[in-house]
Amino acid sequence: MRPGPLKIPVSVLVVIHTPALEVLMIRRADGGEHWQCVTGSRDATDADLHHTAWREVGEETDIACGPGTPLHTGLLPWGLTNTYEIWPQWRHRYPPEVTHNTEHLFSLCVPTGTPVRLNPLEHTDHRWLSWREAADVCFSPSNAEAILLLPQWAA
Repeated sequence: MRPGPLKIPVSVLVVIHTPALEVLMIRRADGGEHWQCVTGSRDATDADLHHTAWREVGEETDIACGPGTPLHTGLLPWGLTNTYEIWPQWRHRYPPEVTHNTEHLFSLCVPTGTPVRLNPLEHTDHRWLSWREAADVCFSPSNAEAILLLPQWAA
C-alpha cells in the first residue's frame, strides 16, 4: 500500500519542448526504461489544472514556469484530454473504486539549453530528443500521441 494520501484520478501531461521541437524525456525511477513527459495528478480535487501543470514541471524538472516567471506564458493548455485505464501495478495509489484517469494536455516551450534537475525519487535520467524520436521512446501511448500533436500546437 502507498504511504500518504491517495492520488486523485485527474492529471496533467506536459510536453516540454524547445522552439526546434526537441522534447524533454524523463525516465521513471520505478519503470526500467519507461520514458515519458512530465505527468502528475491534482493535489486537491479543486486544484486548478494550470497550477497542477506548473507545480509538476517544477517538482519533476526544477524548471520554473509558475506565475511571475519568464516561462509562465509558454505553458499552454491544449483543451484536450485522454481518459485511460490505470495500469494494475499503479492502482494501489488511488482509491479502491478508481480504475481510470483523466489526463489534461499542456505544452511548455523553453529555450534550448534550459537546465533540468530531476527529483531522483521520481526520475533517474533525462534527454532531449526530436519530437519524432521522443514519440518513439515513450512507454505510454497517451504521451506518444501528445508528442505527435506537438507540431500543430507549437506552430
